[in-house]
Amino acid sequence: MQFHSQSSYQFHCGKYQLTLNRPHVMGIVNVTPDSFSDGGKFVSTNLAVEHALKLIAEGADILDIGGESTRPGAAPVSLDEELSRVIPVIQALRGISTVPLSIDTYKPAVMRAAIAAGADIVNDVRALQEDGAIEAVANSNAGVCLMHMQGTPQTMQLDPKYVDVVEEVKHFLMDRLHVAIAHRIVKERILFDPGFGFGKSTVHNIALIQHLDSLADLGQPLLVGLSRKAVLGQIAGGDEQQRLHAGLAASVISVMKGAKIVRVHDVKATVDALKVVAVVMPVNNEE
Repeated sequence: MQFHSQSSYQFHCGKYQLTLNRPHVMGIVNVTPDSFSDGGKFVSTNLAVEHALKLIAEGADILDIGGESTRPGAAPVSLDEELSRVIPVIQALRGISTVPLSIDTYKPAVMRAAIAAGADIVNDVRALQEDGAIEAVANSNAGVCLMHMQGTPQTMQLDPKYVDVVEEVKHFLMDRLHVAIAHRIVKERILFDPGFGFGKSTVHNIALIQHLDSLADLGQPLLVGLSRKAVLGQIAGGDEQQRLHAGLAASVISVMKGAKIVRVHDVKATVDALKVVAVVMPVNNEE
């Protein structure tokens, strides 16, 4: 397997300017009772903050904080409930954390409150399609991750269909990029996420992994979230807690194919694996 040609990107998010000339690791902080892998483990503010600081110590470059599960079949959470889960965590971390904080939400009101509390990135599974979402980001200096999803978390895995999943994901992401730019969100503030497991079958997910390099060639930094996903269990076996090794392979392959950020539960193991990739992977710093 050959390395995908690597380019260095500047990603502007809040007060940070990240030079993505090496693989970056986004650690997951789920402040939820029902996330598919670690729901209920860090549902209190104190536990979530403690976990977040542990992930930073393990080498996380970014923390992604979420208060509503988007696993297949997950029930929606009220605005007030989501705010009560995530805002205290962001406020607590903002004064003591040394890394950018991301808010994992599609709700404009949560975006605005999280940014006001100190979030640097909006990680939106609906790619700023909710009414008011694009304005919430445009009226700030936050970075944003635009993700592809077919359907909704309640229905997305029932029977996803594509003519060409890679081309349809690419078309969607470029369309959302153009909309974001039209609303004064500059390219340097935008990440792309193909949305593994969000309205994709095993065949679709594997096709996207195989063609990640073509997604990376779209010109925006690529974020990949495959950690503990069902596709890894379908390939290698095991439940969510038994997918570490498969997840490390997925992270390494993703970075070799051009991903700049991997979103993971298992930060220390991923950081160690990607240190090896970073040493042997050529980086083109001419751009």
